[in-house]
Amino acid sequence: MKLKLLTTISLSTRHPVKLKQSSLLLLKQWYSSSSFGETERLSESQSNDIPTSGISRPLSEILKELNKKVPDSLVRQRHQDGFSAKYIPWHIVNRIMNLHAPEWSGEVRNITYSTDGKSISVVYRVTLYGTDAEIYRESTGTASTDDKGYGDPVQKAEAMAFRRACARFGLGLNLYHEDMS
Repeated sequence: MKLKLLTTISLSTRHPVKLKQSSLLLLKQWYSSSSFGETERLSESQSNDIPTSGISRPLSEILKELNKKVPDSLVRQRHQDGFSAKYIPWHIVNRIMNLHAPEWSGEVRNITYSTDGKSISVVYRVTLYGTDAEIYRESTGTASTDDKGYGDPVQKAEAMAFRRACARFGLGLNLYHEDMS
């Protein structure tokens, strides 16, 4: 499969990004099909003209897209201390945000180290920009300094806070509801 790059879009005025067309097509197909098992093939001329869906749209439309069920193929499961939790990796959340709200921005607002030095908490803010308004949501993430897994504790806490802030817009909330049934 030949990969093409879309034109540069902006996450904010300071952070241009290029999306690979194949990744964008996959996400658009998952979110536009009536059931996530369906796939459609697009002709070469159609695939060259696919813009992101979030440019120049009101917030209500962006939020409607973010609240759609995330396909099971994008969900991962973590097993730790006898518990199992479903989650969406931060890089997938980032791509979904780029697709549906390309003018979003994110920032670390605070990093706090526990007094005993055993954990780190991060506050992360995600802001969505629509044609009619802008809104933000913040959330926290905490990681243990004793965890020997991949990545440093600040990185883990930031990824958790980012995913949770995006969930406050509705992204991936279906995972929380599944656990309740």
